[in-house]
Amino acid sequence: MSPGMWAAKLGSQLGRPTRSVVGWLVSKMFKTRNKVLEERAVQLCGIQPGDTVLELGHGPGLGLELAAKLLTAPTGHMIGVDYSDYMHQMAKERVQEFLESGKVSLHHCDVSAMPLKDSSVDKVFHCNCYYFWPDLKKAALEIHRVMKPGGLIVTTLRHSHVAVLAAKRVMPGENWRPEAYMAALRDSGFTDVRMEDTQHRNITFQAIYATALK
Repeated sequence: MSPGMWAAKLGSQLGRPTRSVVGWLVSKMFKTRNKVLEERAVQLCGIQPGDTVLELGHGPGLGLELAAKLLTAPTGHMIGVDYSDYMHQMAKERVQEFLESGKVSLHHCDVSAMPLKDSSVDKVFHCNCYYFWPDLKKAALEIHRVMKPGGLIVTTLRHSHVAVLAAKRVMPGENWRPEAYMAALRDSGFTDVRMEDTQHRNITFQAIYATALK
């Protein structure tokens, strides 16, 4: 397999892991390299016990589990969406207890077409995710639709790592650039869109914040 073909295959698996050797390796990477990003995304959201929270591209389910534990009020609810069937099944196993109690709901779907009601979500978070969305504007409009007025979305990423993958053509096109994602948010009705550098355990990463204006 040529370097170009390998990069394309890896990029495809990062965006939508399948039940394969490469998909399994990608799931392992998600569990280790994304752990801090997941933890911090959940913390930076400022989740309240009774919130309705949505994770986009939930992967193996670590973020779902962390956030669900914070939703201690009866009205607290965690929603996860992912368009990888492999990740959907892995997450179901991880949060099975929360699924059975009704605290968590999972949807195997595209971010740009979510089976959620208008203005129903308080907080949204995701990590290492937006650059796999084929149409940033369409996805941002859908996220805005489901969020309550004043709702907060937090995105975490390690820009330096993403830039390396983009240089190797693992990330096709220009959607990997934070500026493209932030522009899509602004164009879709979000305000106070900003990116900040932050550190955790000597790891530097970026957090992008935006508030749903309605």
